[in-house]
Amino acid sequence: MTKVKKLDMPTVISIKRAIGLILLIYLTAAIQTCQAFGLQNVVAHAKALAKQPYHPPKSNLSPVFSQMQFADYQQIRFKLKKAYWGNDHLPFKLEFYHQGMQFDIPVTIDEINDFGSVKAIRYTPNYFSFGNVQHDTTATKNLGFAGFKILYHLNPAHSWDDEIASFLGASYFRVIGPNQVYGLSARGLAIDTGESRPEEFPRFKHYWIKKPAPNSHHLTVYALMDSPSATGAYKFKIYPNEDGDARVNIKSRIILRNPVDRLGIAPLTSMFLFGSNQPSKVPNYRHALHDSNGLAIHTGQGEWIWRPLENPKHITISAFTMTNPKGFGLLQRRRNFNEYEDLKDRYDRRPSGWVVPDGMWGKGQVILIELPSPNETNDNIVAFWKPAKQPQPGQILSLNYHIIFSTHENRLRSKTLGYVVKTMRSPGNIYQSNLVRHPDGTTAFLIDFAGGKLGQLSQDDPNITSQVNIGPNARLISHHLQYNPVIKGWRLTLRIKVKNPHKNVEMRANLAKNDHPITETWSYLLTASK
Repeated sequence: MTKVKKLDMPTVISIKRAIGLILLIYLTAAIQTCQAFGLQNVVAHAKALAKQPYHPPKSNLSPVFSQMQFADYQQIRFKLKKAYWGNDHLPFKLEFYHQGMQFDIPVTIDEINDFGSVKAIRYTPNYFSFGNVQHDTTATKNLGFAGFKILYHLNPAHSWDDEIASFLGASYFRVIGPNQVYGLSARGLAIDTGESRPEEFPRFKHYWIKKPAPNSHHLTVYALMDSPSATGAYKFKIYPNEDGDARVNIKSRIILRNPVDRLGIAPLTSMFLFGSNQPSKVPNYRHALHDSNGLAIHTGQGEWIWRPLENPKHITISAFTMTNPKGFGLLQRRRNFNEYEDLKDRYDRRPSGWVVPDGMWGKGQVILIELPSPNETNDNIVAFWKPAKQPQPGQILSLNYHIIFSTHENRLRSKTLGYVVKTMRSPGNIYQSNLVRHPDGTTAFLIDFAGGKLGQLSQDDPNITSQVNIGPNARLISHHLQYNPVIKGWRLTLRIKVKNPHKNVEMRANLAKNDHPITETWSYLLTASK
């Protein structure tokens, strides 16, 4: 029989210490590895790309996929039971978009696991059902993902997970919170939007998605951007439910390959077809049709501006110059269902997008671009920040901000100033002696102001006045201010006479008490009618 030597106590202690030291080294290495991948890694990729000539990606699609119609593309569905992380009991899951139509370039998608190591999420056609799309299965072997969507159990009443974010096409992404449906989109970057030459669309070519912890309330996504004129590194922290809103914290690092004419930071893209300030020209059961009905700005000087949107006959570009903006966004202020009467598309539930700079952005302009559109399928509205000074090629432009996607409009405006509830436009008219209204060739605007401290003011207060400024291409015929008991605010009615219908008319108005503003500034661009 072999005798087992009994270890003395000092030896046992030494072994325990050794084991403990090994575990400590392992855990330290794991933590360091977990912390190793971050925005700095994506920045390194962006720097390397910026030093190389741009290589346009080539489509790998066969004609059956590249030439398919949207209805066919919709038939390609990700299988619900194949959701990534679906069996891991995590708060977030992933689904992927198949290539097809204009989404013809595959993107690389990697997972950052618990220990910080990176592994590829590989495409397989087994993830998808193809419906009635007739195709050769061999045509899918070497394809890839066009993008991805994020699922989260947003609504407790649902037995399913809700789609809360989508990254698909160029640098586009959309995020929604509780009781919201997709509407406007955000983008990583806009380049030369509204210029005479074709717009450049930077593209997220590589994503890294961090596997969430079981109790996590946010998901982290990194993205590498590339385009002929710029590269970029982005970090997104997506919070699907912060007190009823969705919020995305964004860190952007942009490197120009060469100077551009119009660099757009934190761009938002939306749709406006018609509304109360620009009624539909043909009969329509919907009174309004838009994802957003105005641009809101909180300037660095503290002024709040509201610019109603238009669907113009010709492209229009508006610039609001300021230093260190406090916020801007494309908002959907009209929330009553009866404004839209649309049970299918639910424009009343489409979120506003509000950009808040984290830090000082310096001098620049909030740019609004409005494009003519014949129908609601086109995103014809773009808003972004244009810095006054571009970085030199090769330098890094670092800007951080967050975007709030909200249907709670009271959170996206001044707490003390009144705001524009509604802008209405109609032919101007005068009363005749028989009390019949007669059009007089003018254009009338009716602006309802409410909120803030307006409800606390007496309707008979003689110190409440309107401050109106009309551009040189029109003449102010009359302006009238009266109390509106329905909204406990005031209605300002303007009648103007346009001088040259081939030119735009700029207008501004606000309410004041003793010459001190008590409302935000209504800023309107009446676009040329001919």
